[in-house]
Amino acid sequence: MAKAAADEAAGLIREAIAARSRARIVVATGNSQIEFLESLVTAPDIAWGQVELSHLDEYIGLSGDHPASFQYYVRERILAHVPVGRAWLLDGAADPHEECKRVGAAIAAAPVDVAFAGIGENGHLAFNDPPADFETEEPFIVVDLDERGRLQQVGGGWFRSLEEVPRRAITMSIRQILKARAILCLVSGARKADAVKLCLEGDIGPRAPASALRLHENATVFLDREASALLNGDPGA
Repeated sequence: MAKAAADEAAGLIREAIAARSRARIVVATGNSQIEFLESLVTAPDIAWGQVELSHLDEYIGLSGDHPASFQYYVRERILAHVPVGRAWLLDGAADPHEECKRVGAAIAAAPVDVAFAGIGENGHLAFNDPPADFETEEPFIVVDLDERGRLQQVGGGWFRSLEEVPRRAITMSIRQILKARAILCLVSGARKADAVKLCLEGDIGPRAPASALRLHENATVFLDREASALLNGDPGA
């Protein structure tokens, strides 16, 4: 699954560079992205110096050198391996509203060619927990994190206890994510199966934030067998 998604992502990046002399990408973080990013940064013939990178979200109150911060994740898994031309990293230790303005202006300056995403155990898309704001046009917003989403971070091994998980975050908004020319969403593991069914087969709306992907004309969801197990039809298809 990760290799297939990385091959697709690499192709989209190459196509954007060929067409516009640069590629603007938004990356996701978390366990579902690790093997995907390992494959992507070793893909051949990507002119990384012509790539501009942003990421979806960040915890408020964590500095960039905290091992659970998403800035740290991006530096360790992408920037340490390929010479990205420009990276807009969210700073969780900065004033969150000023940070939304700073990185929001950068992301809104030109279209995003491809955004990578996942689906949370509570159906979240980035850190847009249910009920998500489907209406705001702001590129980045400050949100309160719900308990189930915070527990996912403990279960994923990023924090030792719920008390350690920050209660607020900066996230790219639903509408901003949907402005990307293409979206690649990766979901793995049985713990995500309920959320996958809810978001891909249930009603589209704020109670299932990742259901918004179904509103996009060029969104592809990559699922492993466990994550797809509750969907109608062949889970291996």
